[in-house]
Amino acid sequence: MAAQIIDGKQLSFAVRRQVARRVAEFGHSVRLDAVIVGEDRGADIYAHNQRKTCAAVGIEYHLHRLPTEVGYNEIADLVIGLNQDDSVTAIMVHMPLPDGIESEGIQSLIDPVKDVEGVNPANIGNIVYGRRSLVPCTALASLEMIESTGVELRGSRCVIVGASNIVGKPIAVLLMRAEATVISTNKHTQGLDEICRTADVLVSAAGVPGLITRDMVKSGAVVVDVGINRIPGPDGGNITVGDVAFDEVREVAGHLSPVPGGVGPMTVAMLLRNTCEASLG
Repeated sequence: MAAQIIDGKQLSFAVRRQVARRVAEFGHSVRLDAVIVGEDRGADIYAHNQRKTCAAVGIEYHLHRLPTEVGYNEIADLVIGLNQDDSVTAIMVHMPLPDGIESEGIQSLIDPVKDVEGVNPANIGNIVYGRRSLVPCTALASLEMIESTGVELRGSRCVIVGASNIVGKPIAVLLMRAEATVISTNKHTQGLDEICRTADVLVSAAGVPGLITRDMVKSGAVVVDVGINRIPGPDGGNITVGDVAFDEVREVAGHLSPVPGGVGPMTVAMLLRNTCEASLG
């Protein structure tokens, strides 16, 4: 029997409705300020979608655009100014930044209380201790999708493929907090196929198209595909695919998230939820 699809679009609509209700009940405005440096089509598309989704749930959206030739200090000054502006409740900086600009340095400047993407090291560290914190949106989206399947995480074996600071590691920590047994893998991991086959929950966030194949998946496992990869399509244009070989893995997994239509829409929904949380200080 084919896997049940974890529909990120449907789940995200439910989150957006919750956010809209909360925003309407607040006695104050909720505002997200985003920063784009230079010209990047992906960031522009994301910002356009952010504006639409924020408007739909009653969140103010302000976009600050800086030219490519600005230096670190100009970006830092803008972020610090937004930190100090009481009318701004949430801040994010679109990636990538121009060559030569240290992204982690800029991200660490964002006030942890306004850090809607959860990228400030202080927020990432708080996750480990279980303290109230804004959690990286993609990691939070992945956990929400896993929990939507009804799988019992306590005591289950979860394998995370990919160990980035913003996605792989936070997902691993969130699953640890749920009392799962977690194995984090990276590009140097030996015996990846065998490790993946032991997983009750398998999350791939490696950014490698088609990395996870049928023979790497345990029958009935929950598989969440975080990869977003652009590759040439059959008509000569580019298509978006995940890390998971969807058609073949669907035949063995119990639950499977698609790309597109999986983690992506839920990540946007988690951004809206975090914006709400940030507005509460």
